[in-house]
Amino acid sequence: MTTEHTRVAIVGAGPAGLVLSHLLAQAGIESIVLDQRSREQIEGTIRAGIVEHGAAELLASIGDTSRVHTVGHRHDGIELHFSSGDGASPAGEPEAHRIDFAALTGRSVWLYPQHEVLIDLIAARLAAGQDLRFGCTVTAVAGVESDRPRIAGTTAEGEAFEIEAEFVVGADGSRSVVRPAVTGPSREGGYFREYPFAWFGILCEAPPSAPELIYSNSDHGFALISQRSETVQRMYFQCSPDADPNSLSDAQIWETLQARTPGTELKEGPIFQRDVLRFRSFVSHELRHGRAALVGDAAHTVPPTGAKGMNLAIGDVILLDQALQELLLRGSERGLDAYAAAAAKRIWKSQHFSWWMTSMLHLAPEASEFDRLRQLGELRTVVESEAGQRFLAEAYTGWPYQTAL
Repeated sequence: MTTEHTRVAIVGAGPAGLVLSHLLAQAGIESIVLDQRSREQIEGTIRAGIVEHGAAELLASIGDTSRVHTVGHRHDGIELHFSSGDGASPAGEPEAHRIDFAALTGRSVWLYPQHEVLIDLIAARLAAGQDLRFGCTVTAVAGVESDRPRIAGTTAEGEAFEIEAEFVVGADGSRSVVRPAVTGPSREGGYFREYPFAWFGILCEAPPSAPELIYSNSDHGFALISQRSETVQRMYFQCSPDADPNSLSDAQIWETLQARTPGTELKEGPIFQRDVLRFRSFVSHELRHGRAALVGDAAHTVPPTGAKGMNLAIGDVILLDQALQELLLRGSERGLDAYAAAAAKRIWKSQHFSWWMTSMLHLAPEASEFDRLRQLGELRTVVESEAGQRFLAEAYTGWPYQTAL
């Protein structure tokens, strides 16, 4: 087996790995990107996507393939729906309150599914000559405490390979094979929280039910009314983590969604995909060890309520790119030494926002009537205060990316 050489070996061809390869190439730093999935699998796995203002600008600058500003839909706000109540009982008429991102922050978000982002990024990187290898399974990461770490594995054809690099990046998702090289033998070496509920999600053929996302806290439970296109919509409602996605008929699903969005007439259509999405939060104890670092879901995961996953990964990548340029172009580890602490600031802000949105909008299984009334008081505190609305808008549209370590 011949050992290949590169400057940066990036494991994972998701948004984090592909954006990092682009930023490194801009600085003249070569990289190899590997992913165990095929290109068809990566581009064909439908995933949600709210792209923050800053992330959309960065994606739009990568090659000529980005469609985030053309096919994506700009959203200048969201709607919060909840019961009016009377201060003594949670029951009441439904209220709708719009959080106007543009007026509060001057920023927007873009509804653009992650698999579409990946289609754009893969095309852009291949057009730029990126060494991008699909179907490659990495089985070992070694030597990260030296200046020549190595990764080994097998190609799609079953042939063994070894790549020696000056740095290894784990951008390979929540089941990262690079993470143990950074955190130690335990793959679960991190801070972890599991929520007592999940989302029952559907994709359906229907026109949009509303021009913007609706986050609905109802007496029957939470629902999110989202969109994908003019003809395909994505909707969710709170369920048990053990729910069977095939346990409900289409009629029961629509009945549940409609009950949880009182005052809104949903546009129904054939349901062609259904799944149950568990809620977990994770932050790795370590983000960098020696000549290896983690970015994106390999480093952290968040509940989907705050729409932070892909956007947070891009924040990691911007910082790590700066650190790698210092190391590989100027021979200094100062940026690497600062990477984990700098990334952790945004990570924990995002974890807090995701937890806050989740706890404010969902009904916990053990919630008492006090808890329910307090929750409605929290929602009213947000929508009746410009400061409260601005806090939500600033976090949802994305804090400015850190431009210097």
